[in-house]
Amino acid sequence: MMPYHTPVLLAESVAGLAIRPDGVYVDVTFGSGQSSRAILSQLGPEGRLYAFDQDEDAQANRIEDGRFTLISANFSHIRNFLQFYGVEQVNGILADLGVSSHQFDVPERGFSTRFDGPLDMRMDRRKSLTAADVLATYGEEELARLFSRYGEVFNAKRLAAQVVKARAQRPLTQTSQLKELLSGFVPKSKENRYFAQVYQALRMEVNAEWEALEALLTQSVDLLLPGGRLVVISYHSIEDRLVKQFLRSGNVEGKEEKDFYGNPLSPFRVITRKAIVPPAAELQVNNRSRSARLRIGEKKQQDYGQSV
Repeated sequence: MMPYHTPVLLAESVAGLAIRPDGVYVDVTFGSGQSSRAILSQLGPEGRLYAFDQDEDAQANRIEDGRFTLISANFSHIRNFLQFYGVEQVNGILADLGVSSHQFDVPERGFSTRFDGPLDMRMDRRKSLTAADVLATYGEEELARLFSRYGEVFNAKRLAAQVVKARAQRPLTQTSQLKELLSGFVPKSKENRYFAQVYQALRMEVNAEWEALEALLTQSVDLLLPGGRLVVISYHSIEDRLVKQFLRSGNVEGKEEKDFYGNPLSPFRVITRKAIVPPAAELQVNNRSRSARLRIGEKKQQDYGQSV
């Protein structure tokens, strides 16, 4: 049986939280539970860990520990759910973005280019919108927008036009149909990268991943206690860029503001001037880690806008 998921940069991300034994932490991407177990191993009796995962399959990895609570929801609603449990602020938030190995390895989920399966791509299967729905109902301009924005597809407009033309002949419902259509748009030597970019764009649209990340980052400013850490692992440039700009500016627009003395007004102190990447040894064991980028920010004291 394949392991559910092998976390990337596990030691580095948990170390980035600078865990206090009596602290309160949130793992917003529970998955296999390995990151949560690593956090719990450093917590004392008074420590608490809350985890989020919208995929019902992750429930099978639930941890039986009185200090642990698993919340079956999208992390975009982090503040509301934590308030439900009486938590106003926390000492650290860990987000390992993207798709788990389990989701990639189950053909019927439709996340992988390696298998034929339904064009689903829903992380939360309680939701209705699938990748097939996107391809069937979005207009040509909408399709071009998402292929370009979320997949950085170089010929997004031409691809969108071809999708509209192809779906008039037959519905695009299987991954094999999509791969067949895509094969005519890219040189043979670059097929895998092109397929991955298109799949990524569809997956991000289906799961509103960009909006969820923006919501998480925005809420983290008030959720984190002074000295609290925000640790984010991303797997493609557009998300990494958003995280980098947010930690630098304190807002998702990336607008850097300064006080009268020229001091940055961001509520975060950037711990990682350069993103942390997986070491060679990890790349050999888990080639899916090759695109991972880890960034860490620390919440400044409440007078972060003042000169010191």
